[in-house]
Amino acid sequence: MPASYAYLGPEGTFTEVALRTLPETATRELVPYVSVQSALDAVRTGEAEAAFVPIENSVEGGITTTLDELVAGQPLMIYREVLLSITFALLVRPGTKLSDIKTVTAHPAAQPQVRNWLKAHLPDVAWESAASNADGARLVQEGRYDAAFAGEFAAERYGLEVLEADIHDAENAQTRFVLVGRPARPAAPTGADKTSVVLWQRDDHPGGLRDLLGEFATRGINLMLLQSRPTGAGIGHYCFCIDAEGHISDRRVADALMGLKRTCLQVRYLGSYPRAEVESADVDALRPGTSDEDFVAAADWVTRCQDGRF
Repeated sequence: MPASYAYLGPEGTFTEVALRTLPETATRELVPYVSVQSALDAVRTGEAEAAFVPIENSVEGGITTTLDELVAGQPLMIYREVLLSITFALLVRPGTKLSDIKTVTAHPAAQPQVRNWLKAHLPDVAWESAASNADGARLVQEGRYDAAFAGEFAAERYGLEVLEADIHDAENAQTRFVLVGRPARPAAPTGADKTSVVLWQRDDHPGGLRDLLGEFATRGINLMLLQSRPTGAGIGHYCFCIDAEGHISDRRVADALMGLKRTCLQVRYLGSYPRAEVESADVDALRPGTSDEDFVAAADWVTRCQDGRF
């Protein structure tokens, strides 16, 4: 029996479409789960080899459900990311007109991406959240709601019609998805990589976040995501989810992580993995003094000083 990949279902989600772009899915059983939490739990229990879930979109930023699941519980690790351009269709039961729509549903992350369209075309409808966009389509099929925002490709799967297509408030909107598995040795660096971590401050003090970010800045490491999440310990207590350019095998990244490990209450490493769809021109040149060779030369200089050979 082939190994399985869990994903946010049901069938017909943007997550499934993005997952099927990975070549290895040809040899994996793809199993839909009802939520991000259940998909990731399938990995933790060994029910699935890996899970594929959304983690960020270009309109609203980080997907908090996924971030919170990676922050808490048994550690997991990101191995791959995929970017997918997102545009929505308004799916309805056959014969439904725009004027018939009183209720509409979709995943909560979809609402900010169609808010202006709704205001212009359906200002009085009631919005209800669904576990996923495809699940919203299923609920429309069952008669629970009048319409759903989902991928146009979901219409045939759920016996619905596309009433309106190409709906989006922001041009070139994208969602980032990640393949998550149990902790293991990260893949070899490619030269265009990303490292993800979660940081907990040892104490709350003026300049605390600046101190954390300084570990990256002084080593010339660019940050690609910075999002705070509540720890559950009370108002004002946060941890920080960070994506940084580079791979843990890069000396500058490893040195930054060592600095954070010394000063933070806790550091959770979420993996180093290839960046999605990176053109060579998009990879920033290293700042002077931050290459592996520079770190080796600096360490050699310190050793020579200690030996009196400076």
